Amino acid sequence: MSHSQVDQLSLDPAMRENLTALGYTTLTPIQKQSLPVLLTGRDLIGKAKTGSGKTVAFGIGLLNRLDQQRFSAQGLVLCPTRELADQVARELRKLARYRPNTKILTLCGGQPIGPQIGSLEHGVDIVVGTPGRIQDHIRKGTLSLRDIHTVVLDEADRMLEMGFADAINAILGQTPPTRQTLLFSATYPEAIAELAAAYLNNPVSVEVEDATQPTTIQQRFYRVEKSQKSEAILQILSTFQPESCLIFCNTKTTCEELATFLKQHRYSAGALHGDLDQPSRDKVLVQFSGRSLAVLVATDVAARGLDVEELPCVISYDLTRDSDVHVHRIGRTGRAGKKGLAISLITESETYKLEAIQERLNCELKVSEVPPGKNDFVPSKPSMVMLSIAAGRKNKIRPGDILGALTREGGIAGSQVGKIQIFDFVSYVAVKREAVGAALDKLGAKIKGKRYKVRRS
Repeated sequence: MSHSQVDQLSLDPAMRENLTALGYTTLTPIQKQSLPVLLTGRDLIGKAKTGSGKTVAFGIGLLNRLDQQRFSAQGLVLCPTRELADQVARELRKLARYRPNTKILTLCGGQPIGPQIGSLEHGVDIVVGTPGRIQDHIRKGTLSLRDIHTVVLDEADRMLEMGFADAINAILGQTPPTRQTLLFSATYPEAIAELAAAYLNNPVSVEVEDATQPTTIQQRFYRVEKSQKSEAILQILSTFQPESCLIFCNTKTTCEELATFLKQHRYSAGALHGDLDQPSRDKVLVQFSGRSLAVLVATDVAARGLDVEELPCVISYDLTRDSDVHVHRIGRTGRAGKKGLAISLITESETYKLEAIQERLNCELKVSEVPPGKNDFVPSKPSMVMLSIAAGRKNKIRPGDILGALTREGGIAGSQVGKIQIFDFVSYVAVKREAVGAALDKLGAKIKGKRYKVRRS
């Protein structure tokens, strides 16, 4: 964020310095529109998708209002999935570096509730979590919302799609009526309008235009028979050979079937959908974001919270009925000025979906035949391999500890180490394929003076 933009906002000087240190040199459109509003305490409706910078916007607002003399939860962020909650919490912790002892706690299902209760007993400033687990803590009396001054409903449309409407209503009913409520949603269906009317007080609405311009994202639509869709994917992948690819399907069953089909054809592929248990979800997300899994086949809801900085290709195996969802899908690629490729398969019966997308994007979209592909093509293995370590946040393991163990005397080069992710009881690190042997030796020795089990994930 430039000084000229930030100086116009009523922020703590230490927060400004931290923002500069974090490399926020410019305000994104959603930040520029929403920050002046939310810093005044007004309720806000923000129509913006993942990757727009909304987390930084509401994070600044949350931290700006914290009273460090209080020892109870003051800010609450509700997210549809654990992955998104973890992503939001990581961003908030970075933004809070200028404030000593700011406690930000993630409360999500799929994790033991006991350690969460222990963390709550030690006090917390901001809670980030999924509606179901937040409700669990309210019922048990382990979380009080009586001092909440700001509630954020992040990706509210997906929370409603996932059936969290009753939970959201119950949670908001436990917060003070004087709270500030910030609602962010990629789409704005009628259900969101009803939620806003029920719980927001005279809100200001801001909307950010989609950053999916033809100059950065190349869209291709291919005509295909329904029975030939899987074969068409093989032809497309062998033609374009993306290093990393996210494929969207409309159902969990299709995700599993397509991922299995791709693995049978020697692709490094995995499935992500709502039926996976939490460890399996964590593992496949870590592998894909760490570049040790080349193809991820996912449903729209499951892919929310997926944190991948550069994604060269997105494919819609099933065309969505919702044109806003289509825009959200293709917006996964072509970010930060990078070129992106968005491919969609369309059957004869789906012409009406294409028409809705054309109307939404205000342009004519050409439909072509599927490229022939390369019959002798053999997929290359991912450049990175993911290693798992049987120790995590509860063992006081930090990314720097893992990096240090890998690169200490006689170790591998820092350039051979990729993404490092720490969970409560397990950690993951991506390393270059050619460095796996040396990395296993180094990590198998000691990390912070202790030996932990390390293996290829």
